Amino acid sequence: MHPEVVAVTERLRERSRVSRAAYLAQMAQAPAGRSGLSCGNLAHGMAACSAQDKSRIRMIDEVNIGMVSAYNDMLSAHQPYERYPQLLRDYLRSIGATGQVAGGVPAMCDGVTQGEPGMELSLASRDVIAMGTAVALSHNMFNGVLCFGICDKIVPGLLLGALRFGHLPVVFVPSGPMPSGLPNSEKVRVRQLYAEGRVDREQLLAAESASYHSPGTCTFYGTANTNQMLLEAMGLQLPGASFVAPDTPLRDALSRAAAKAAVTLARAGAGSLSQVLDERALINAVVMLLATGGSTNLTLHLVAIGQAAGLQLRWEDMADLSRVVPTLAHIYPSGKADINQFQAAGGTAWLFRELLEAGLLHEDVQTVAGAGLSRYCQEPYLHNGELAWRDGPQASLDSDVLRPVSAPFAADGGLRMLDGELGRGVVKVSAVAPEHRQVTAPCRVFDSQEDFVAAFQAGELARDLVAVVRFQGPAANGMPELHRLMPYLGALQDKGHRVALVTDGRLSGASGKVPAAIHLCPEALQGGAIARLRDGDVLSLDADAGTLQVQADGPDWQQRELAVCPETVRRGWGRELFAFMRAQASSAELGGSVFTAGLHEADQ
Repeated sequence: MHPEVVAVTERLRERSRVSRAAYLAQMAQAPAGRSGLSCGNLAHGMAACSAQDKSRIRMIDEVNIGMVSAYNDMLSAHQPYERYPQLLRDYLRSIGATGQVAGGVPAMCDGVTQGEPGMELSLASRDVIAMGTAVALSHNMFNGVLCFGICDKIVPGLLLGALRFGHLPVVFVPSGPMPSGLPNSEKVRVRQLYAEGRVDREQLLAAESASYHSPGTCTFYGTANTNQMLLEAMGLQLPGASFVAPDTPLRDALSRAAAKAAVTLARAGAGSLSQVLDERALINAVVMLLATGGSTNLTLHLVAIGQAAGLQLRWEDMADLSRVVPTLAHIYPSGKADINQFQAAGGTAWLFRELLEAGLLHEDVQTVAGAGLSRYCQEPYLHNGELAWRDGPQASLDSDVLRPVSAPFAADGGLRMLDGELGRGVVKVSAVAPEHRQVTAPCRVFDSQEDFVAAFQAGELARDLVAVVRFQGPAANGMPELHRLMPYLGALQDKGHRVALVTDGRLSGASGKVPAAIHLCPEALQGGAIARLRDGDVLSLDADAGTLQVQADGPDWQQRELAVCPETVRRGWGRELFAFMRAQASSAELGGSVFTAGLHEADQ
């Protein structure tokens, strides 16, 4: 093992010693399941089942799998889940088990809500999903769990909830990516032209519809596909299951295999979620995030997921690993390839082999496929109609997409932690061209995305610029993604201006070419120094070095009054219903979660 990976893992283990022990003690004391239910409880739980299923469920030693589904028609990645319950119930019966949909959880499409009021509910929806998962599993009827979820907040939410039922084996079941459509780079080009007023809405809609065009996961490497990559790294999804197309024979075979894995683990009394997701699995997820240039949203989600498992992951752990984990994949926005091209180039099987051979991943872990991460160096295929696994490619099949540790795209993982006058935050350079990573310019301060767009359209921003967008943190407005700003900032950059973004908010996992200091905390609403900035202050962002410096004119910096949030409480579009969550949310570096304080109390 690489000494830095070992050191960070040991540091995480020691930091989490008390909370992890408390968490595992809770899992050991979990209720006994159906055997502890009264006859009335059990009768209610199987009332709607067939006679065949009832006869099995009432036999306490038989396996009953609870399915938690994030199906809806709003997410292309989740629409294929409509047929999963029937498919898997039928299969479970064929192997002597039963399955029930334990509950459904909300799942919002960030692509639909970008730049809209609904986006202010996005991060909070993760915690709502976690609570929905807990409600579903609280029926205590199940010996194992299948989770149907892929996209941005859904996988983290399902995992947050499931971890508090970590005495059960849990297997995630993906649906796969949509076929490649309009190249992502062309889509972004048209978006910028629209922002500049050079193409009309019909042309923009045509480009977007050619990109997002069918059931399946969006093909860029945003949060959804990052989630899939990291689920495999944590051993919670079957090897090579992530990027197989929806509604194909191989996809259905993999879904049935996931159900079989859950049953096998349940019958063996092994492979519980609390055993699979330990400090080694969590570090493996961080390494995979860095090696692939994954979504910055995971700097929030992995911290929150760790807390739910009694593991106290920190940004400095990620930053230390980033210095030694090379960037091995170039998937849009870091490169031109989409996720289908990544998979064709060698995909997850090749990537796991390369990272394991370099000592950058823990091999000695438990997974839902069995002991050892080396299982994930294999890829699934159909042999005479039956699912089988074979060794993945021994070398990259496209060096523009995947490269070995000996010749990486970059020597590090491209993630930096910021710590300075404006507080703590993160910056990602994987998708930022080297010539754009250092920006020194006067800032223009905005308190909303709308104010920024209005200033751009008024022609006020055609210069070197650091755009500061504040009051975008978890407490202020729920921390919406600011992806709407990227076409405008990209247009300024393409015109030769030096531009950067500084914010206490977050970006889409697909945002990349403009350097951005994000997740600043303390956020402006909670007294963060970003609230001291004024128009004209000169900011220097060095994304390579991970530094952000302020050259403030006027009164002494520390004596400046803090700006006041114009709308502390957002109203309309259901945002008022989430006021209590904004008030209780932890800082970005602690996961931006309403659960942080409660989990800390529970696991001490």
